Amino acid sequence: MTWDLHGLFDRHAREIQRFLRRRGHTAETAADLTQDTFARLLTATPKGDNPRAYLHQVARNLSIDFDRRERRMGCAAISDEQAATIADPAPWPETIVHDRQKLAIVDRALAELPARTRRAFEAHRLGEKTLSEIGEELGLSTTRTWTLIREAYRHLRDRLGTIDG
Repeated sequence: MTWDLHGLFDRHAREIQRFLRRRGHTAETAADLTQDTFARLLTATPKGDNPRAYLHQVARNLSIDFDRRERRMGCAAISDEQAATIADPAPWPETIVHDRQKLAIVDRALAELPARTRRAFEAHRLGEKTLSEIGEELGLSTTRTWTLIREAYRHLRDRLGTIDG
């Protein structure tokens, strides 16, 4: 036996969310737990022939687990200003290394571009010039100017794909 997950969600999601709100959860938590309830159905073997009762049981169990976790962890409410003083705004070392690698790839990729394409791209991206201004500068139509810039973007994207892909 299988259950129609989409149909069950359409018929029972709001009901499950209201059930969780009545159990004392915030709207955001109830929405998350509702999603988790239906996500459980993706891997669960249907039990019995009453999906509504099964959904409520799963939601109830998730609610209990959530409450237990919250009690164990303890949570202190702090303001945004307090959070800003705690968090270190400096990037992580891994992020710095990754960003430097990406910059080196971009630098090499820009050097690979034909001179006119590179000039158009740099004027657009760094010089914040309009397509018509760049086209006028290079003696090109706006359409051709955009084609050059688009080629540069594609080239950079392809080169950066080697680090992120």
